[in-house]
Order: sequence, then C-alpha cells, then structure tokens
Amino acid sequence: MSNPNNKNLKPNSTFDRAGGSTANSNKELGKVYVWELPIRIFHWVNAISIVILIITGIYIGNPFVGSPIPEEAYYSNLMGLVRYIHFFTAFVFTANLIYRLYWAFKGNQYAKTNPLKASFWNGVWQTLKYYLFLPNKKQHTVGHNKLAELSYLIFIGIGSIIMVFTGYYLFFEPQFESKLGGFFSHFGVIFGGDSFTIRSVHHLVAWGFVIFVVVHLYMVFREDWLSRNGTTSSIITGYKTEKVKDSGDKGHKSEGGKSA
Repeated sequence: MSNPNNKNLKPNSTFDRAGGSTANSNKELGKVYVWELPIRIFHWVNAISIVILIITGIYIGNPFVGSPIPEEAYYSNLMGLVRYIHFFTAFVFTANLIYRLYWAFKGNQYAKTNPLKASFWNGVWQTLKYYLFLPNKKQHTVGHNKLAELSYLIFIGIGSIIMVFTGYYLFFEPQFESKLGGFFSHFGVIFGGDSFTIRSVHHLVAWGFVIFVVVHLYMVFREDWLSRNGTTSSIITGYKTEKVKDSGDKGHKSEGGKSA
C-alpha cells in the first residue's frame, strides 16, 4: 500500500504510525556515546567468561567426553584440565565483577542504576506493560530500559555474587585451613550448610545464566531490528544512533501510548 505523502521524500526516510515521513526528524539523529570503554571491556570479558564457565561446568557435573582407552589418569587427565580452566576463568570472572562494581560509581550515567528510587520501579512496571502489549507510559531510553537494568541487577549482580561465593566454597572444600578458605567456609551456612545443597545452588544459578544469555541475545537483536539505532554494534563502538539533544534520557515521548 503506497503512502499518500510519498512525494518528494528523501532517501532513507522512515514513517511514523500515522504514515507520515520522519525525514525531518532524522536530521536530529547523531552518534551518541553511550558505552564507555571500561563497560565494553567488562561486557566482553564477562560474556567470554560465562560461556567458558558454563561449558566447563557442565563437563565437571557430567563428563561427556573421556579417554577412548582406559588408562591411568596421569596420561589423560582431561577432568583435571577442565577443572583448571574452570577455576582460572572463575578468578577472571571475579576480578571483572569487582571492576564493574567500581565503574558503577566512576562511569557515566549509562553505567549506573539506582533501584532505591520510585522512578526505577515505575519504569520497570511501564516497560513490562509495554512488552505485554498493554497501555503504558514507557519512556524511550538511550541506555538500558529499567526492566533490562533490573535483569542485570538480578543475574549479573546477585546471580554472579551467588556463583562466586558458592564456587569458592566448593573450590576450597574440604581444605578450609587457609585464611581465604576459612573466609569462604562461613558462607556455607547461607547457601544450605552442606556440600550437596551448595553444589545444587551453584548448578541451578548456572542454568539461570544460560536462560539469561538466550533472552539477552534475543532482546538485543530485537531492539536493534525495531529501533535501527545500532544497539548490537554499540557494545563494540560505544555509540548509538539517537536524537542527540535527547541523549540525557530526559524529555522523551512515551512509546506505548496513553496509560489505562
């Protein structure tokens, strides 16, 4: 169906919901620096670490590859190698998490979040209604929307902390004689108090990360496809295509129409 206003349209014009050209508004678009270099480094180190930890963790829990010829473990210690990779990556993952916590205070506005504000939870609710196709007042955001921020707080924040403390408990068990081992031994009570329960918590949260990764990838590609703002490439370049004058996330119009 042709657009009645298609005369004298400029190349690459887009259309609003009423069918009108947004070519003029496109003049306001520009590159907005969103993700600083430390955030991009954290993202990729974290992503690679999670993938390695998931694969090696699955193998440790259920070895699906073994030596084709039964022999002494000394000659084919695949489990030992996988455990070494898992533990080394866990150290990198932990250091990277501490680095991100520091940048939550040091970084720009897009690196920060505050779940203690009422506006944060209102944004979560409006965004949730937006994805459920309900009337809402979801505000356009240059960085993460509030629902995305909440998911990162739960999985990348709380989830990572649980994985770190349960993981190091299992790493030092049963040799808790060292100061560091003794420190992590105290957290055993918080996560169940016995080896089986702590291992189960570690395992279940790991599968939560698997689900998070799948949903995260879907939402990133979905946002990039619908908004055409370079969401996917922004985690490499740091830049998104947005209205430059609105780069502060203030003054944006609602995306979901009138609220019920």
